[in-house]
Amino acid sequence: MAPELLVKYLFTSAKLSVQVHPSDETAQARGHAHGKEECWLVVDAKPDARIGIGLREPISADELRAAALDGSIEDMLDWKPVSSGDIFYLPTGTIHAIGAGVTLLEVQQNIDLTYRLYDYGRPRDLHLDDAVAVAHRGPWIAPPTPGEIGTGREIIATGSAFTLERWTGARATELATIDTGPVWLIPLDGAGTLDKQAIAPGEVWMAEAETQLAYAGTLLAAYARSTVAQGLVASA
Repeated sequence: MAPELLVKYLFTSAKLSVQVHPSDETAQARGHAHGKEECWLVVDAKPDARIGIGLREPISADELRAAALDGSIEDMLDWKPVSSGDIFYLPTGTIHAIGAGVTLLEVQQNIDLTYRLYDYGRPRDLHLDDAVAVAHRGPWIAPPTPGEIGTGREIIATGSAFTLERWTGARATELATIDTGPVWLIPLDGAGTLDKQAIAPGEVWMAEAETQLAYAGTLLAAYARSTVAQGLVASA
C-alpha cells in the first residue's frame, strides 16, 4: 500500500502552473482513492519571490474559465511575498501557483491528481472542466493552528488530511505510531538518530511501528489525520 503522505523539496526557477486539487469526496466519486491537500514551508526565497494562493476577489465559474483561457487568471491570483519560515496549508479547492526563486518543503496527500487551469502558454494539457468544478473561487483563508501543545512541540499547520508539527530542543523519544500510522520526519537543523541511524538536515525519513528517536535541533513531523496529535509521542 502506498504511503498516505508524500514529502519533498521543490526548487523553482520559473513559475509553476496555476492549479487546483479536488477533495476526498469529489475524487472518490470519480474513482480515485482520495483527493489532495498540501502544505508548504518556505525554506529559502529570493528577494522578489512570490507564491499565489487563492484569488484576490470572488468570481463566478464562467469568469474563472474565461480568465484561465485568456491568461488573466495570473493577475487575479493573490501573489504573496515569501521568505524563509513562511508556512501555508492549502485545503482542497485552493487555486495556487508557485513563483520563481522559491525553495520549499511540500507535504501533501500522496496522489497524482492535479487539475491545471493555466500554464503560461506551455504545451501541456489543461483540465478546465474539472478545475472549475472543484475550485474555491475566492480568497484563501488560512486554517487555524493549535500552536504549542507541549514543551518543544508545536503544531504549525493542520487540516482535514494531515498535521505538521515542529519539534525543538533535545529529545530522546519513542515514536508511538501503532495507532497513528507512519510519521514523516524532516530535520531542519541539528543532528541525531532514528533507530540508531544518523539523520540530518536535507533528508526525509518515515518512521513506522515503535521507533527510537534521539535528536537535538529542529525537526518537523508530519502525519495523516489531524486528530491524533496528542497521542503521537511517548517520552522515553
